[in-house]
Amino acid sequence: MAKLGYHISHEQFSPAALLQYVVKAEEAGFQFALSSDHFYPWSDVQGQSGFAWSWLGAALARTNFEMGVINCPYRRYNPAIIAQATATLLDMFPDRFWLGSGSGQMLNEGIVGQPWPIKEERNAALKDAVNVMRQLWAGEEVSYSGHFEVREAKLYTRPPKQPVVVAAAITPATAEFVSSWADALITVIQPMDKLEKMVKVWRNAVGNDKPMHIKIQVSYDPDPNKAKQLAFEQWKTNIFGSDMLAQLRTPKQFEQAAAHVSPDDLEPHVHIGNDPDMFIKKIKEYEELGFEKISIHNVNVNQESFIHFFSQNVLPEFK
Repeated sequence: MAKLGYHISHEQFSPAALLQYVVKAEEAGFQFALSSDHFYPWSDVQGQSGFAWSWLGAALARTNFEMGVINCPYRRYNPAIIAQATATLLDMFPDRFWLGSGSGQMLNEGIVGQPWPIKEERNAALKDAVNVMRQLWAGEEVSYSGHFEVREAKLYTRPPKQPVVVAAAITPATAEFVSSWADALITVIQPMDKLEKMVKVWRNAVGNDKPMHIKIQVSYDPDPNKAKQLAFEQWKTNIFGSDMLAQLRTPKQFEQAAAHVSPDDLEPHVHIGNDPDMFIKKIKEYEELGFEKISIHNVNVNQESFIHFFSQNVLPEFK
């Protein structure tokens, strides 16, 4: 049976608030947490951008379940630093942390002022960054020159075993690319026919020996009309295709891109309502596709009511 997780949205809430929410989520029965890693929010309305790596140490210390983070390890960060950060967390919290690695978005990586590569170059940089991190975790001294620079790096605090690297993919092409080197796949909510194609590509490439994770967006409120409006206010900037999501530079640009988005446009991208059976049905559809970890992101601001509602009405179906 799939594990259900609670999504940590640093773009929407302060680190202090998220620390309280993740504790409540574990108490409510969520089985893991998944953290974003942003420098900017998607819009000024969201209004937050806490540093995920500081937060993760505090959150792991306050909880007992596992956590992951979605991170681009080669632009805003050097992969040697992400390798060190991962090793440090796993030294303190063995077997409770995994690293999600993706090719990044200009929204977050653009702050370093370097040219933004095309997707194929970003994919190549990602693969090289993961290889560098794995060498460092194994205790090797590493030098690399190419998509980034690493000079005579060696980790002295290392994890007891190789950390799990979960590769982020939204398209079948990217899923096929990461299949040869990732330990698992993570993707996001899409129309089911597109997800089915990506799952098929992944399974054809790796068989059944590598797991799949998915992040899904929901918006719960006792009033379904309010749930829809709250989702629109917070998440209208996030419904575009992967190419646009990777290319826009600032929250203002995302807001401009969303100028003609309507509340109805969110329907394929966010499961909205107050009916527990609807949420259960949707989650089971992802489970039937083979997703072993399903991270649930309530995109509106009412986190405590969402946590309580799911603890009483949805989570018990997946125990």
